[in-house]
Amino acid sequence: MGSHASTKTADETTSAGFDYIFPAIRGVQAGREFYVSMCPLRLIPRIFLFDDDELAPEVRAQRVLNKGRLPALTRYLLDNPDNYVFSALTASVDGDMHFEGIAGEGPGMRAGQIRIPMSARFLINDGQHRRAAIEQALRENPDLGNETIAVVFFHDAGLERCQQMFADLNRHAVRPARSIGVLYDHRDDLANLTRLLAMRSPVFKGHIEMESSNLSKRSRKLFTLSALHFGTKCLLQGLKVDNERAAALAQAYWEAVDAQVPDWSLIRQRTLSAPDVRRDYIHSHGIALHALGRLGNTLLQESTSPAKWRSRLKLLRTVDWSRSNTDWEGRAMTGGRVQKSQQNLTLTVNYLRHHLGLELTPEEQSVEDAYLRGEA
Repeated sequence: MGSHASTKTADETTSAGFDYIFPAIRGVQAGREFYVSMCPLRLIPRIFLFDDDELAPEVRAQRVLNKGRLPALTRYLLDNPDNYVFSALTASVDGDMHFEGIAGEGPGMRAGQIRIPMSARFLINDGQHRRAAIEQALRENPDLGNETIAVVFFHDAGLERCQQMFADLNRHAVRPARSIGVLYDHRDDLANLTRLLAMRSPVFKGHIEMESSNLSKRSRKLFTLSALHFGTKCLLQGLKVDNERAAALAQAYWEAVDAQVPDWSLIRQRTLSAPDVRRDYIHSHGIALHALGRLGNTLLQESTSPAKWRSRLKLLRTVDWSRSNTDWEGRAMTGGRVQKSQQNLTLTVNYLRHHLGLELTPEEQSVEDAYLRGEA
């Protein structure tokens, strides 16, 4: 069954009698010993195996490798050789593991080294994408081979146990909210710019939810950091400007929009409450910020003159942002609830383009035609 087969290959027979030796710390979980070690990156592709992708899911012990994830992971490793972080791999060893402590009693019993026959099979239970990215990165930068990664070794107790380990390791995994990802990302220029907008712009300062990517009904915040990030990303897409100019453009644009959406300033003045405005209007939802970013990108691409695009933005005053406006149904709303699918976003952008007298792209026109035919 995949990596759990007991038949030895010619290479395994040749390696009989030879051992891998890893420095290790011994631990116990659920009555079973396990070991934590450090392994040079150059060894990772050579000794850690995948299950065969062609095997049926029920006889594999892990998911099929998603190759689409590898370029970004590999690039991350190659672009940040002095500042990357990879968490530990978890592996099952189908073979003997012999632990030798540095002392016969006391704390020294838990530290030492493990010997694993070279004929043993190593199966990754968690971290196969990191393993594949390491393999690809080493081809471009072999010097990374001397770096190390933590590995947690468990004894392979059969396919069922390995499958259960995979399920348990991923059972409670939760992807962090996009907002906190932007908040803590100091490597990405756009994330840095978004944080500055959130903390310094008079439009957003004190009114951005920095951690969660969803606003509760009672939240006094105006937008989430992730919504501001997406909106600003769309705004600056394809503009050939340096970071300083990008920051200035983004702040100027959002301030110009703010001047045409009076409710935003009324929230800051506490004349209106954010929960009430979100309940009654579209303009204080993430889809509006995203759509306004795309709209702004068109204006900035068409004219570098602030006077011209500011003048065009005045037409936002003609937009009826209230939820009671039936034009929003099927665009920003579905069944009376604000939605943010790609189709909803495009149809919202189309609606705003119409009010500002801007042409639709061929893709936007196609979506608009389908909507008008009742196919959306």
